Amino acid sequence: MKYWFGYLTAGIFAAMTWVLSQFGQRYSTLVDMVYPYVVRTLQDILANWTSQISYPVWQLLAVVLGVLILASLVLVIILKWNPIQWFGWVLAVFSGIYLLHMAMWGMNYYAGSLADDMRLEVSSYNLEELTEATEYYRDKANALSEQVNRDAGGNVQFASFEELAEKAGEGFHTLTYGNHYPVFAGCQLPVKKLDWADMYTSMGITGFTFGITGEACVNPQIPDVLLPFTMCHEMAHRMCIASERDANFAGFLACSVNSDLEFQYSAYFMAFRYCYSALCGVNTQSAAAAAARVKEGIGDKLRYDWNAYDAFFSQKQDTNATKFADTVNDTYLKTSGEESGIASYAEVCDLLVNWHIQTVVLPSITVEKNVFDPYDETMVDLSGIVNARESNG
Repeated sequence: MKYWFGYLTAGIFAAMTWVLSQFGQRYSTLVDMVYPYVVRTLQDILANWTSQISYPVWQLLAVVLGVLILASLVLVIILKWNPIQWFGWVLAVFSGIYLLHMAMWGMNYYAGSLADDMRLEVSSYNLEELTEATEYYRDKANALSEQVNRDAGGNVQFASFEELAEKAGEGFHTLTYGNHYPVFAGCQLPVKKLDWADMYTSMGITGFTFGITGEACVNPQIPDVLLPFTMCHEMAHRMCIASERDANFAGFLACSVNSDLEFQYSAYFMAFRYCYSALCGVNTQSAAAAAARVKEGIGDKLRYDWNAYDAFFSQKQDTNATKFADTVNDTYLKTSGEESGIASYAEVCDLLVNWHIQTVVLPSITVEKNVFDPYDETMVDLSGIVNARESNG
């Protein structure tokens, strides 16, 4: 029986995790009312503690855990311990870590959407509205592409990783205290660099947030134009915005209101990419024609950055490594309550289009009002007044 204690422990941890997820699904309103606010405070405490070390603490813990597992495996071989018993305890360790993750951060997947917190009405939209939004984000990106710094070769040249990380919190501060969105009142400490960047780049991973240590980390190798957006995306996760769709939208918003042009360009560059991709994904002749018109309006500098972005990932990513990472991430997201899995990243287009409609299109619509003028004959009925015309003459 002692050989199965590890499996029993793993089963208990798994059952507790399942109970948490079921509770989150059934009582999502209660979770939304309490959990994010408590965990946001916890994340702030953890982030302040781990920020004292520049290296990601979770990666250090992962190395230590890996060494301990390998060392224990060596002992199993040398001392001829029961490998079945050993594997049970290894399974129990990982089950315990996942349970801790769910308790300390993962339940945010069952909280309300960012759109609800911001009172943003999200509804279906037609092709015309999608096209107009795509053109809007394209034009903003075109204008900003002319203003950001570039090197002699024409490549965008943003500030260093550390400088950008220091500036990223400004956008969330503005959203919280300037635009009055309390959902963004979370930890605004700088993100950290992901170590082992080559490995993450080969898998197409741009960032990672680990709730157990309160660390938001970003791959320093990704293109400059993507860095600010990714930093804000990971910071949004640390603020308990779990959904990838919502974290992308939060990243856009925080970058767009940042006073730094590099952040603004990153915001509209990525917003344009997401909307243009959605437009190209509509399988109709009208959509194809609209996408072609949008493409024609891409400026030279924006086009250069777009191509450089695509070239980076096509050259650096390993197909098999990316498939593996996508499969793991997709499984994790679906297990955590994100029904769309990795497809949820692109769903930010729904929010971007509705945001454009409600903050750009509707406010621009003005209703002409005819001001009443008692001396204007066309606005006053004079038919019942004797000699009215003569007196006016």
